[in-house]
Amino acid sequence: MLGLFGRKSDHPLADPKSAQQLMSELPKNDTLKTVQEITGWLESVRADENFRLDAQFAVLRLLDETVRPYERKLTRELYASSALSRFQENRLWAALNEFYVQLSAAYGEVLIGCRDGDKGSAALKPLLPLINARAIQAAIGRLKCAAVRYLQPDPEVWALLAVCYGQAEAGKYVEEPVALYPGLGAGDSVRCQFTSALLWWISGTGTLQPQQVHLAERLTAHLCRNYTVQAQPVAGTLLSFTVIQPRPPLRYTGEGTVQPGQRFVSLGAVPAQLESIIKTLDKGIVPDDINLGGTYEAGAVLAVARHLAAQWSSPPPMRRAPRRSISVNLHVAGGFAGVLEQTEVGLNFSSSQIDRWEIEEISSNGFRCVLPAGRAAEVRIGLLLGIRPENVAHWGAAVVRRLGRDGDNNLQVGVEMLASRLQGVALREGSMAGHDDEPALWLVRSDDDDGEAWLLMKPDTFSINRSLHMHVQDRKYLLMPLALVEKGEDYDCARFRKIEQDTSSEAEAY
Repeated sequence: MLGLFGRKSDHPLADPKSAQQLMSELPKNDTLKTVQEITGWLESVRADENFRLDAQFAVLRLLDETVRPYERKLTRELYASSALSRFQENRLWAALNEFYVQLSAAYGEVLIGCRDGDKGSAALKPLLPLINARAIQAAIGRLKCAAVRYLQPDPEVWALLAVCYGQAEAGKYVEEPVALYPGLGAGDSVRCQFTSALLWWISGTGTLQPQQVHLAERLTAHLCRNYTVQAQPVAGTLLSFTVIQPRPPLRYTGEGTVQPGQRFVSLGAVPAQLESIIKTLDKGIVPDDINLGGTYEAGAVLAVARHLAAQWSSPPPMRRAPRRSISVNLHVAGGFAGVLEQTEVGLNFSSSQIDRWEIEEISSNGFRCVLPAGRAAEVRIGLLLGIRPENVAHWGAAVVRRLGRDGDNNLQVGVEMLASRLQGVALREGSMAGHDDEPALWLVRSDDDDGEAWLLMKPDTFSINRSLHMHVQDRKYLLMPLALVEKGEDYDCARFRKIEQDTSSEAEAY
């Protein structure tokens, strides 16, 4: 069969008419299946040695541009929906991850073929900025799939990024504007794509929930035109990366000597631009010019923008307390309802959901545990934990703040302590009988002001305009709202001014 550009190949996509026919027969009403089928075509084209390089890129380009709307829809479904079951989430993630594996490898092979002068490479020289930028974009897809599962990226991703930037420098097209896909105006360059990928990756992805990982990547990409790359560090340098011995980017500390092939990335004018975005988001408005790949609430975007501002500050956020090695066994209950069950105000005292963790490191405000993959399915950033060390009678409260996987797929869990002791309480909106009681948890903190109370409550219980009444054993308190400390997935954590009330009147009885 006579293939594209006159190259003989038996591959079904080698003939233009056959390729277009196959693309028209894709299951367009089944987004997941369409992405999976095109992923399969990508893999088969990579495996066919009969394609010239220009023909291989022609087919790769057709597949990539055909799949683009389906890939975007799958991404929106994965990150914008909170109603996905674990099974659905796993299917979407697996399809996207394998797609990016094949796409990044395919673009990388074309790029390396151009560098090495393979047959057909001369025809691709004018397209090198586009090929390079798309290779970086596919690598970002792989990094994002790793980040949302707290996985260590495959080293070949860093190798690909090093090849991309090294070739762009050698070809002197680092700054050339590229229209990445049809319908997008020329603007982003290889430098934009490259710096965006690295800055996003070092910005605390292990402390973000999956949707926040996505929003952080999109916000970082939006700001990319102001990032700069130098062969020497300058004021405001945030990270370094080497194009000779590729490895993950490192936060720049100012120490050590500059090595050959080392590049340094700085923010340029980004801090002021990010601050302007934060001010707009704080008014409840998402700027129209930010492409988030979907529709998201301003509050969710604001939290991520503030996270990036903190991560990009100088000096960067530091661990508040040193850690030391220790071995302590913990009883652990997950979620607000699970923690509530361990107090006297819980609806039952079932221990069926209690797990056992072992602390490996501890500090004054938190600890680190390592969980085997099979026991870590429900652990996520922001998960509320009830914890009780062995041989201790009372329960405390903590929140999962950081996740990461080691080479054996064990989950490293970083936990912040909220309080070492909990007191079950009953809350009521009105002081008189007839109002329903709501169970809550009083955080008994060592640094508490006698006139304040920190409470864990059901979600959406807190209002800055509404006082509550609290019953603790034989005492009653008026709670005057001060601040919502944190809004979790299934709880509110809030500060109140507490005023003890006279219990002698029988009119106010719980």
